Amino acid sequence: MYLTIKETADLLSMPESYVEGLILQKRIRAIHDGMQYLINKEQFNTHFEQLEKYKKLIEEINNEPIPEDIDIKDED
Repeated sequence: MYLTIKETADLLSMPESYVEGLILQKRIRAIHDGMQYLINKEQFNTHFEQLEKYKKLIEEINNEPIPEDIDIKDED
């Protein structure tokens, strides 16, 4: 499925100008049909999978119990 720059910007929650810049830098693959750029949506699957992976990792870290304080006595 192909998306326009506006649809891609909405999907990625980025400004349209930034997405267009990424296309011009060839960091996002796109096809120019003479009037507009068309971006294949499938190239972002890995990106979204990694986001989900990192969200789960952060959630696990946040849910990890805080270790009890070690009571260290000063021998002085």
